[in-house]
Formats: sequence, structure tokens, C-alpha cells
Amino acid sequence: MELILWIIAVVLVVAGIMALFRRQVLWGIVLIIVGLLVGPGGVSVFT
Repeated sequence: MELILWIIAVVLVVAGIMALFRRQVLWGIVLIIVGLLVGPGGVSVFT
């Protein structure tokens, strides 16, 4: 389960960074924050 959370978190953060480069600042920030919340290293919403 922890590996799946890491993968989801990485995908969300990378998607957020890509959105920032496409000048979609709000969507990029939201994706990065959600990625940090989901990741086991952050404040996981699943525990």
C-alpha cells in the first residue's frame, strides 16, 4: 500500500510541475499540494 501511495504522490507532483510550466498555476499548485498530502512522507490522508 505504501508503494502505491508513493507512486500516486510522485505522479501528482510531476503533473503539478508540468502544469506550472504550461502556465496553469492554480491547477499546478493544487496537484502539488494533493501529491504532498497523499504521499506517505507527508500527511497521508489514508492513515
